[in-house]
Amino acid sequence: MPFTDRRDAGRRLGARLVRWRGSDVVVLGLPRGGVPVAAEVARALGAPLDVLLVRKLGLPFQPELALGAIGEGGLRLVNPVLVGRFGISEAELAAVEAAERSELDRRAARFRSGRTRTPLAGRTAIVVDDGVATGSSARVAVAAARAAGAAWVVVAVPVGARQAVEALREDADDVVCLECPAAFTAVGQWYEDFTQTPDDEVARLLAGESGDQDLVTGDEEVTVFVGAVPLGGRLTVLERAAGIVVFAHGSGSGRYSPRARTAAERLHRAGIATLLVDLLTPSEESDRARVFAVELLASRLVEVTRWVRARTGLPVGYFGTGTGAAAALLAATDYRVEVAAVVARGGRPDLAAKRLGWVRTPTMLIAGAFDTGALELNRKAHAQLRGEAHLAVVPGATHLFEEPGALEGAATLATDWFRSHLTPVTVDGG
Repeated sequence: MPFTDRRDAGRRLGARLVRWRGSDVVVLGLPRGGVPVAAEVARALGAPLDVLLVRKLGLPFQPELALGAIGEGGLRLVNPVLVGRFGISEAELAAVEAAERSELDRRAARFRSGRTRTPLAGRTAIVVDDGVATGSSARVAVAAARAAGAAWVVVAVPVGARQAVEALREDADDVVCLECPAAFTAVGQWYEDFTQTPDDEVARLLAGESGDQDLVTGDEEVTVFVGAVPLGGRLTVLERAAGIVVFAHGSGSGRYSPRARTAAERLHRAGIATLLVDLLTPSEESDRARVFAVELLASRLVEVTRWVRARTGLPVGYFGTGTGAAAALLAATDYRVEVAAVVARGGRPDLAAKRLGWVRTPTMLIAGAFDTGALELNRKAHAQLRGEAHLAVVPGATHLFEEPGALEGAATLATDWFRSHLTPVTVDGG
């Protein structure tokens, strides 16, 4: 089961949709189960949240099988093939529609509590549900969004039946689905917790009461002492985090780097805690010999890892850049720590050449397609790794990933890698 619950699914979906952050977007959840997912997406995009009320028209003797759906404003979509196959009369269909229309009106009054619908005219509407089985509800939702004036309509779901997802591409301008398993029978089978979402929770989320006061349990400046050396860091710990990623910075970078913050924020939206730590003190950073002393950096990273494991109890991953990439790879081979995953972005893995063959931690190397020198170094390092390893090349990117979308693309690759590999580990705390 790829998703813990709808909230987990929403965080993962939000991380995939981040390219819409900063644009004129409205996130529309399909009640009830789609709203907790949509709330996380809206939070990730910094976008307003509303509901798009649609109701499935179920087969009278098998309500879970959709013959069609209805939406606000009198919208109605019926699959004539299924109606004919099961011999459903107009009277039977009308009775189902009347019951569902009544429920739709009840939910509109309950969920909005007098609030008007969020205007969609000229905006991008992202329609979110907890999954797609037949796609009938999503198709009506797309039509409803267009009828309300949306300029661009996206359907976004954590999981869906492959055939239904492909069919939706004919209706929506874009479809984003994280998982399209071949063996799909129901949306609920892809969640560990698929309990019904209460009306009260939907109303609470739409009222802006996110319940996230328990999500971030700590976001603070910290000092980690390695012997007598104080190393500054920024620790962000999340409730129910999947793990924590320690950032090992290279030359010219640190815990305040915008590139590091971009990557860290993406991880937070995916439910992963972070520690951005400077492995050199301010006075040491001007010493080029220390900047390239990867053994020193690795030894400090090991001590930082032991500290953060004792502090949080979470499985640890490393995100290395520049010479920090080599330090992360070296530290991952140290017997005193166990590391669940390593990502090295635009780094110098070649500086860890003598121990690359020892690395058994799942490792992703990320390089820009136009950073030819670093790309060649990463290719050679990749060939030496003996554990699970992947070399990801970001199209159009140079060394600092400054091109439009390049940094975000690298952050998405890193997030997906950590999300797949951060699992509980047992570490000797002595």
